[in-house]
Amino acid sequence: MDETKRLLGQQEEMDDGEDRKNTQRGKYMTFKSGPEYFGLEIQYVQQIIQYQSITKIPETEDYIKGLINLRGKIVPVVDVRLRFKQGEYEHNDKTCILVINVKDSTVGLIVEQIAEVVEIKEENILPPPTIGRGDKGHNKYVYGIGKVGNSVKLLLDPEKLLYDEDTSDTEQIKRVEEE
Repeated sequence: MDETKRLLGQQEEMDDGEDRKNTQRGKYMTFKSGPEYFGLEIQYVQQIIQYQSITKIPETEDYIKGLINLRGKIVPVVDVRLRFKQGEYEHNDKTCILVINVKDSTVGLIVEQIAEVVEIKEENILPPPTIGRGDKGHNKYVYGIGKVGNSVKLLLDPEKLLYDEDTSDTEQIKRVEEE
């Protein structure tokens, strides 16, 4: 978790309103899910916390793992691997919860491992491939492919990740937040 603390330190250095917005431009928090690395714009990231006990909620989608109490605020938690239909995995000491803020909603994302904060210039972001786009679910959460050195990061749209076109998903997450 030392790496997580270092990344949090980087994040906290940018916590000053308008200055934060300017310094966050082009920066992405990257994390591992399955064999791939994904990135979220750092502006959505509120904090990173260690994996903790989650209170399950009956009759929700399998990827909505439940609720945590984060300093008095009840936060719904989504398992990214299950959201991407990658299957269950055993949590370890690198597993953490990435707390994000999207559309005035705070949600926790269970991720296998935080990688790093990277800067990706706009010219190094390509649209996702259009091959096989006939499948409605293909690339529905990925808005771009970020080139970072010799590797690529799949850049996620957090609104689509949490509030899919499927209204039942949206209603479930909002209902969980209200409880």
